[in-house]
Amino acid sequence: MNEKVTIRSRLLRSRATSRNTGIGLCRAVGALVAVILAGWGCGGAVDAPLPPKVTVDQPKRGPVQRFAEFTGTMRAVEFAEIRARVPGILEQMLFEPTAFVNEGDVLFEIERQSYQASLEGAKAQLESAKSELGQAQADLKRIQLAAEARAVSEQDLDEAKTIQNQAHAAVLSARARLDQATIDLEYTRVATPISGQVGRNLVDVGNLVGTGEPTLLTTVTRVQPIHVYFNAPEQSVLRILEAQRDETLEQKQLGRVLVATAIDSGFPHEGKIDFIDNTVNAATGTIEMRAIFENPDRVLFPGLFVRIRALGPAGETAILVDERAVGTDLGGKFVLIVGEENVVARHYITLGPLQDDGTIVVAEGLDGTERYIVNGMLRARPGLPVTPQTRAEADAEKQVVAGESGGD
Repeated sequence: MNEKVTIRSRLLRSRATSRNTGIGLCRAVGALVAVILAGWGCGGAVDAPLPPKVTVDQPKRGPVQRFAEFTGTMRAVEFAEIRARVPGILEQMLFEPTAFVNEGDVLFEIERQSYQASLEGAKAQLESAKSELGQAQADLKRIQLAAEARAVSEQDLDEAKTIQNQAHAAVLSARARLDQATIDLEYTRVATPISGQVGRNLVDVGNLVGTGEPTLLTTVTRVQPIHVYFNAPEQSVLRILEAQRDETLEQKQLGRVLVATAIDSGFPHEGKIDFIDNTVNAATGTIEMRAIFENPDRVLFPGLFVRIRALGPAGETAILVDERAVGTDLGGKFVLIVGEENVVARHYITLGPLQDDGTIVVAEGLDGTERYIVNGMLRARPGLPVTPQTRAEADAEKQVVAGESGGD
């Protein structure tokens, strides 16, 4: 019985000790919190963070170049397939692939011996036919004299006339064979009908060509000048035609076209529109157009895919903003404007063409007096304030920071 009392007393003392320890710990934490709060009370209120810094600028007003961009394909002004027009063995190739040739240059030669022999035979046949014609004419003259003296019958006279006519037809036939033989001999020298750049030979020397059908030997393409074909929306074409009718515009600006290849950063090649189709494609609502380029350096060639910039009249004044300041969301294109008390607002805008200096035309949405955010758009929120800086102030701050970093 005494042992039970003793064990119970120990348990009670242990619980009391734990309770006192917990109470002491709570009192210590409370005292620490009180000290911290007291320190805050003595030091004053903590300063609120400054609004984020952003770089702002004002829209510019200046002359712009209106244009529309398309894609198109280069095509040759002239293109010729060089074919063998007579059968025979290909004996010579008289050009280097990709060389530039002039109209009339001989590119291939087909064996000439058999055609030269045919020509000589045709000449002999013609001489023989002429001789027979002369004999027939002489016989007819004698028979006509005899017929006047009633020494021969009318039948003999008719037969003499028939023989003369046959001899004359034989001469004509022989002359036609001679002409054909002459043409065939000329065809053994295969010449180019146009000036341009020749392709590779499609048949090697020593092969039989021209049997069954004219064998394709090579191609010649004229690349100076050169065309580009593209399809433009009917609205763009109508604007071009309307501008051409406006006598107040500088005519030299109308119809100008710039072209860029896949490796060009700008639009270095300039040409002019020389063809607008007379029919609108009802399925696409576009009209085929064509521009011509002088191509002095021969860097444009047929089949090349290019970007096209059709220029409108220059000199029109418009509002311009930095293209990097334009954002996009479900509502469309916008810029962030810093208004009164430096509060940010989102202004939706309608854009025009992008200019070569990196600015873009704002057709609607700005009046040119606003301050818009150029850098720091991710730190700005519509409805919240920001700390605006001009470009010069932002650049100066960067230089200071860079100098301090270098000094450390």
